[in-house]
Amino acid sequence: MEELFDIVDETGRVIGQAPRSRCHGDPSLIHRTAHVAVFHPDGKRILLQLRTKSKDIQPGKWDTAVGGHLNSGEEFEAAARREMKEELGLDPDLPLRFLFHSRIRNSVESENVGVFALVSEGPFQFQESEIDEVRFFTREELNAIRSACTPNLLLELEELEKRGLF
Repeated sequence: MEELFDIVDETGRVIGQAPRSRCHGDPSLIHRTAHVAVFHPDGKRILLQLRTKSKDIQPGKWDTAVGGHLNSGEEFEAAARREMKEELGLDPDLPLRFLFHSRIRNSVESENVGVFALVSEGPFQFQESEIDEVRFFTREELNAIRSACTPNLLLELEELEKRGLF
């Protein structure tokens, strides 16, 4: 059965539901996602995931270490914790810190995003059906692979830098 996402208005109020397939392709359907930026304990590196080539959006691109849609009725932090477990095999009880909310708006989709931070060096057991690789990058290494990153990741990294978080 296809996932159902809560659809929200510009203020974040739930106004309905739609299946994933409609949300990805109709930017008028604003839905919610949670991201977790995973920082190495050295404070100099951030973990990214390489999306599989079979993903429906941004296949084969580097992206935020953890990202996933909220289930209907789910809160941002609960989704972040669930996705940490699903995507990286991490204990969902690890200490998470809320960073900020952002909005993704493009010709394919519209998402309201809750962004959290986690400090961990792993080990990571990533979800091979969605992720081809995970690895830590320095700022300098990220600059060298910008064209291989999702636009959403680039916006998120810009916000992290602006806030002095990376």
